[in-house]
Amino acid sequence: MNFEPYPFEKLTSLLQNIEVTKKYEPIALTIGEPQFQTPAFIQKALCDNAALLQKYPKTAGEESLIKSQLDFIAKRFHTQLKPSELIPTFGTREVLFNFPQFLLFDIKEPVMAYTNPFYQIYEGAAIASRAKVIHLNLTEANSFKPEIAETQLATCDLVILNFPNNPTSSVLSIEELAVWVKLALKHDFVLLNDECYSEIYTDQPIPSLLEASTFAGNSNFKNVIVINSISKRSSAPGLRSGFIAGDAAILSEYIKYRTYIGCASPLPLQSAAAAAWSDEAHVAASREIYKENFVLAKEILGIEMPEATFYIWLKVADALAFTQKLYKEYNVKVLPGEYLARENADGENPGKGFVRIALVENPQITKEALMRIKECLGE
Repeated sequence: MNFEPYPFEKLTSLLQNIEVTKKYEPIALTIGEPQFQTPAFIQKALCDNAALLQKYPKTAGEESLIKSQLDFIAKRFHTQLKPSELIPTFGTREVLFNFPQFLLFDIKEPVMAYTNPFYQIYEGAAIASRAKVIHLNLTEANSFKPEIAETQLATCDLVILNFPNNPTSSVLSIEELAVWVKLALKHDFVLLNDECYSEIYTDQPIPSLLEASTFAGNSNFKNVIVINSISKRSSAPGLRSGFIAGDAAILSEYIKYRTYIGCASPLPLQSAAAAAWSDEAHVAASREIYKENFVLAKEILGIEMPEATFYIWLKVADALAFTQKLYKEYNVKVLPGEYLARENADGENPGKGFVRIALVENPQITKEALMRIKECLGE
């Protein structure tokens, strides 16, 4: 298998020989990792249940965790799922890599489509599945929303959407998501939405593909799958708690596959995760911090405030040159957009001319970084 280097490896190579100014303290806005302490009640639940390390965890997850995730979906997305329609997972990265391999294994010449730019694990899963790839290009011209080419979709076995979107911050309405549900039924492909940023919104809650499936009249979620994670929501990426939910017929076979993977979450982590999924107050507090960061970005850089995520998809003349200059002269790291995308059929990389800025620090650090970025842009 021939995997591309990860974007952060490419960034290290781009910056490795640069002599950085000593005028400023370093600020890294590259990785989507909240730079806040995991809430104390989650840490306490982990410590209080440390003795459970003596027991093997079940692949299917503990009832307390399953209940907390089902309750979260019911409250947040107004969708009542059966236990057979959800599987707790060890984060969502592992799911995004192994679920396509499970789903596409028996298909002779599988076809997989996903948004471009993208989270690179999608590409890795396609390579591991020996799948032909169709890119759903997100560009300024289409408002960073996937264009629908039915002739291509008709050949697909799996389509991965990612809304709210990393890195462009675009969102799809429930009506737009419902169009995709109807296409999945019409052309009989599995539709998966990566919803890991669903809880980081600036104003109105963002809809789930589960809601859109019901909206589209597909209340049994045929061909519809969503994944979600606690990492961004609860500032707890190390807790590795996520879920995959939707079509029970697909999940009933996938759980058998997972038994062989050995990716069950340790019981103390499940206990802490159950506490986190059951609480909304800490999530609301985090949202206010991210919103304050976006307000600063609007004031300092003049950007339009995104509806969700904590990313700025900033347009620049030359992303590689800008990234190097910003690092060399201002000691701020950002990620060139072309590292997060691949060339489309016309030989154009939809990430070219953009940088991704992750506003994951507190407002004080964020303001300092944004002022440096503004100065760099103005030169």
